[in-house]
Amino acid sequence: MFPAQRSQYLQPILDFPTDDRESQLTTVAYQSPLGQPATNEGELSLISPRGEAEWIEPEYTRRAFPDHVYDRPLGDVVDTTPYEWTLLPAGPVYKSYMAGVKESRLSAHLMKITDDNWMLDGTLGGRFGVMRWGRDSATGFLAEGVQWDIEGSAQVRLDIPEEVDVRAVDFRAGTQLTWSYADNPAHRSRFGYYHLSSHLGDEFLLKNPTYPRLNYAHDLLIFGHSYYITPKLRVYGEVGWAFYHLVADPWEFQFGVEWAPTRATGFWGEPFLAVGCHLREEVNFGGSFVVQTGWAWVGEIPGRTFRMGLHYHNGDSTQNSFYNNFEQQIGFGIWYDF
Repeated sequence: MFPAQRSQYLQPILDFPTDDRESQLTTVAYQSPLGQPATNEGELSLISPRGEAEWIEPEYTRRAFPDHVYDRPLGDVVDTTPYEWTLLPAGPVYKSYMAGVKESRLSAHLMKITDDNWMLDGTLGGRFGVMRWGRDSATGFLAEGVQWDIEGSAQVRLDIPEEVDVRAVDFRAGTQLTWSYADNPAHRSRFGYYHLSSHLGDEFLLKNPTYPRLNYAHDLLIFGHSYYITPKLRVYGEVGWAFYHLVADPWEFQFGVEWAPTRATGFWGEPFLAVGCHLREEVNFGGSFVVQTGWAWVGEIPGRTFRMGLHYHNGDSTQNSFYNNFEQQIGFGIWYDF
């Protein structure tokens, strides 16, 4: 039906010289690290790059990303998702300081205080987003935009040998406006207000009727800024000024560094290390030095972090009813931020 003739386009291929009747064309197997075809020596491949192909580094808008997508510098990721209003957003824009023992969260420290008893310090509370103008991160990092948060907590100390009496409790409540920077989300800030007041426990006063009760209280305005050197390494600093204060003086400062996961870790979690200092004017700008280290888990919602590990504190008491007492705390803690 068709004429027995060769196509002029197939002629060069069909006339290719060979020593045997079987074709020397081989299946291309992509096995090399750069995805180059692998062939046996002496055989012909449809794709033969004549040695290793030259690798061409892709160009990005700022600088080349590191090898692993989760280690990319935050400022290199360009997200075009539009901002939108979100009521009761999940997750924070600005994370609470891990070594900030007066932050509102859920936590418990079982510790021995030098020259004192075994204590259980617990914080019952948290910080919650009310409204956000922003978006979720395209890389699984913290949300971006501007977010309004409210916070509240009761920070109680229980004296274990003394029938687990309530020795003291600090109450904290406040609100914060937190935001990231569109041109570089590695920079984040917060501005807010919080009230803190301290109270001795009834059982403690009954057993120590002559102990002087201090009406420690202050209302502070705070401004904090943090910078993520990498998605896991964060440095921060914060200043607070009290426009109303009793016993306490107006100024306080805190700063620190954290190395911890910020994206979902899965079941196995990852290690963390947090170091922080909190300086207060009423103790001549002394204060507390805190180190915490252990294991951390981050859920599918960025910023929701559960930690457990060792806790060390050196400095003035973390219970402001005893603000001028020196304490060295060594123990074990669990913490949950959400």
